[in-house]
Amino acid sequence: MFNKKLIIPLIVILTVLGVFAGMKLQTAMSDDKVSDQVRKFSEVLNLTSRYYVDNVDTQKLTESAIKGMLEELDPHSIYISSDQLKRVNEEFQGSFEGIGVEFDVLNDTLTVVSPISGGPSEKLGILAGDKIVKIDDVSAIKITREDVPKKLRGQKGTKVKLSIVRYGMKESLEFTVTRDKIPLYSVDASFMMDTETGYVKVSRFAGTTYDEFMTAMNKLKSEGMKKVILDLRSNPGGYLDQAFKMASEFLPAGKKIVFTKSRIKEFEENYNSSGGRFTDIPLVVLVNEGSASASEIVAGAIQDWDRGLIVGETSFGKGLVQRQFDLSDGSALRVTTARYYTPSGRTIQKPYEGGKYKDPMRLDTLEGDNFSHIKDTKDTTRPLFKTFGGRNVFGGGGISPDYYVRLDTLTKYSVQLRRLNLIYEYTEKYMIQNRKNIEGKYKSYKEFASAFKVSEDMLSALIELGKSRSVVFDQIGYNIDRKFIETSIRAQIARDLWGNEGFYAVFMMSDEQVLKGLSLIDEASKLLR
Repeated sequence: MFNKKLIIPLIVILTVLGVFAGMKLQTAMSDDKVSDQVRKFSEVLNLTSRYYVDNVDTQKLTESAIKGMLEELDPHSIYISSDQLKRVNEEFQGSFEGIGVEFDVLNDTLTVVSPISGGPSEKLGILAGDKIVKIDDVSAIKITREDVPKKLRGQKGTKVKLSIVRYGMKESLEFTVTRDKIPLYSVDASFMMDTETGYVKVSRFAGTTYDEFMTAMNKLKSEGMKKVILDLRSNPGGYLDQAFKMASEFLPAGKKIVFTKSRIKEFEENYNSSGGRFTDIPLVVLVNEGSASASEIVAGAIQDWDRGLIVGETSFGKGLVQRQFDLSDGSALRVTTARYYTPSGRTIQKPYEGGKYKDPMRLDTLEGDNFSHIKDTKDTTRPLFKTFGGRNVFGGGGISPDYYVRLDTLTKYSVQLRRLNLIYEYTEKYMIQNRKNIEGKYKSYKEFASAFKVSEDMLSALIELGKSRSVVFDQIGYNIDRKFIETSIRAQIARDLWGNEGFYAVFMMSDEQVLKGLSLIDEASKLLR
């Protein structure tokens, strides 16, 4: 008989070997299945290339096949060409190389909307409203928006010659701009809304977002900030680590911010707060249906820990985690490897089938208080969860606000004015005649915001400009949207003089979601008790 002391270790060894062999066999079988499909695709591509009636672009066919394959998986597994990848990397690294202007094409003419602060164009004295009519002695009239970056961006240190027409000058101005690294900011604006409440607008989560955010918060704190509104509306997300760092600033150390689940265990992760400097400041977070991914991670953590109030509309519901794999030709593949969950266990991802989302499940059909998150008990599409303070919150995709506030839909008349960029065009002409007067009268955007009024003459001039561009005047639509039109003019003037901070400071004074958030900031402070 075998010694019992030998039998037990032998069984363990055989079991381990069996599991190992099973894993190897499963891997081999999986590899065989993949190899079979690769051979099949290769056969089809070769046959098509050899026998199709016309010449074929095999690269295009291969890329189309890859895209078609990924569309069967989910809405966010994607193929990125080498050219697209370069642009994406620039965007999320937080900088690019070029001349440093925000631009638009108005009436077939390339127009400087604003020189970027600290960029080479600003240093040379290029101004908002300048018309770029030639680039390197080649006419830029009728240039498309898509072609502008190809002409103006380029390697740091290279030069580009611009011919500019400026109002009030008979001859064009010639500039030779040396391209440089241009920062792309993700914190669009930060300012004090009143003596105690700060406002911070974050448009995306790029490589520099956390540093920008902390700079803004520290600036506002030095100005007396004791409460804050964090605006994440229309923020599509970006880098998870930047969202994690931002959320950490509001949550005590050790509090879970987000976790992931995956079929592959090594892709599962937990992110806990490292503690921050603003854990005791009353907080309101604004979201809408354009707030996605990293934005939802921040909002979900704040809501689950009853750390602040969420105001606005149900967020997008993008809770799939992608990993990027670089391919040999400089392109890349982003494949979904896990799902995001809020600290209470709610899935952020809304339902989908293949590459398409199912019909949206919205609970914000009525405006108002939804602090208790009460729903029809027959509704099984949105499961209820509990915050760590005991409140009900909805799962099933997206972050549902504690207070719903819908923004009014613009009428067709205002949509046409915006589509043709006529409010900007009118304001540009107005500022040519009135810039010095406004600069002399108002020393700051705060003075301007509280005192400047849009006159009837100004509104009439905008209406006439619209008519000249075939926008038929609609009295009913105009009456409905008048407040929006007036605010848009005022905000555009403020942007011209004080940049994005001036623009947002003026525009937010008429933004119903922001005003609601401001009215609830003291309510948010009760959650800290």
